[in-house]
Amino acid sequence: MSEYTAFMLLFMVATAVAIAVQYVKVPYTVALVIVGLVLGFFHALNAPVLTKEILFSFFLPGLLFEASYKIDFKKIWQNRITVTSLAIPGVVMSIVLIALLLAPLINALDYSGFNWKHALVFGAIISATDPVAVLAIIKSMKAPKRLSLLLEGESLLNDGTAIVFFTMSLGLFSATQMTAGSQVLDFIKTVGLGAAIGIGTALAAVQVFKKVNDPMVEITVTFIVAYGSFLIAEHFHFSGVIATVSAGLISGNHAKEVGMLPPTKIAVETFWQYIAFAINSIVFLLIGLEVKFVTLLQSRKVILAAFLVVLAGRVLVISAATFFLRKTREKIPWKWSPVLIWGGFRGAIPMVLVLTLPAGFPFRALLINITFGVVILSILLQGLSLSRLLVFLKIVNGSDEKSEYEYLKGKLQAAHAGLKEIGHLSHLHFMKPESLENLKNDYRKRINENVNAINDLKISQQDLEAEEHDWALRHLLLTEKHRIIEAYHKGAINSEARDKLLLDIDTKLLEMDT
Repeated sequence: MSEYTAFMLLFMVATAVAIAVQYVKVPYTVALVIVGLVLGFFHALNAPVLTKEILFSFFLPGLLFEASYKIDFKKIWQNRITVTSLAIPGVVMSIVLIALLLAPLINALDYSGFNWKHALVFGAIISATDPVAVLAIIKSMKAPKRLSLLLEGESLLNDGTAIVFFTMSLGLFSATQMTAGSQVLDFIKTVGLGAAIGIGTALAAVQVFKKVNDPMVEITVTFIVAYGSFLIAEHFHFSGVIATVSAGLISGNHAKEVGMLPPTKIAVETFWQYIAFAINSIVFLLIGLEVKFVTLLQSRKVILAAFLVVLAGRVLVISAATFFLRKTREKIPWKWSPVLIWGGFRGAIPMVLVLTLPAGFPFRALLINITFGVVILSILLQGLSLSRLLVFLKIVNGSDEKSEYEYLKGKLQAAHAGLKEIGHLSHLHFMKPESLENLKNDYRKRINENVNAINDLKISQQDLEAEEHDWALRHLLLTEKHRIIEAYHKGAINSEARDKLLLDIDTKLLEMDT
């Protein structure tokens, strides 16, 4: 089977999974991993061979640019102390804790020779969290927006920190002796000049956006910015990851506002949403396909030990951040701490990093098994239980209440539609007035029952008002859109006016979605 055929089949499988999860309450990325595990167990699909060049040059820039492009920098800045403390000192603390705890544990499990240097490499690999699955769960359950922002902002920045430390930790195995001072200077140079390249690339793109008004050209420019900034930084041995993240932040906040017209904004955001969907679909399927059950079972004790150590590191980092920020304006509610701990999923980035280890690297096979095992446990255990944790902590209402609300709201809308139709029938003189009045009373009774049932639900009035406002606004915007199209077909407005009006409405709908 050719790689082209394999990738086509992967996209077909991913599409089928995306359709299936609309009817099954399982996060999309979790479902992809499960399907990948099943396909891999039965050898139903030959996975493409993943090289370092493909992983680093294709997967990483696309994932990082999309994540950083959609981040609202103003909101990140409002939470800069929290996000930065979790993403930089928090990641360093996590890496060190994993190295100190894991090395003696693995040695005790008959893997002699595995020392703190190997554990440090693993710590850097596994410290990058993946917000894709957790944000899908949190947003679907209407969790606080700041909670989503903290997880997303932390993940975006800690990806860069973890990957830089991963590269530096590999240097411990080179012949060159490095001091702590040289490591710090190297980190500052790698990150600082990588950020400068990313910012410079994005600012250059702004000049293009100001002179060009063609969505297709501007999409292409953002693609060049995403991948070009990465390649330039890597060519000069700086951080391509930091370059791409910086380019994404500038492009999504400054370049978009000063250089893009509304049609381009919609087109660019749609394009990068699809790129992220496609890359994540492939990566999470490949996570499942790459897993070898026999080798994972053979390493089950080491994997479980590593998972518990990683979780312990996460507990200490979040607890420390919550404690030290408790008297600042960015304090984290104690109730959120378990969610931040349990929501630190490991996903695509650790998989990409571990597969890029050199072929002759000591304990390479063991590190791959441990990383795969920890990622699988993280996605399945944490992914399938996070929603229950949110309900248990009363951060969100239970899904049963939400489902009941949706059901009652549907019944209420149907009853109102029936009552309105009775009024139409009365004008047709199709039935006796007495019969119509009886039907009206029945429908009014149903409406009152449904209203009372909704009021009895244990959903806060504020949540209900926000839900009803969003529904009503979306309904009104779609009604406006229908009327504009209808006016154009009747010749009341020309195509230019139609396009401008529809663009305004589509922009508002997109803002509601994002």
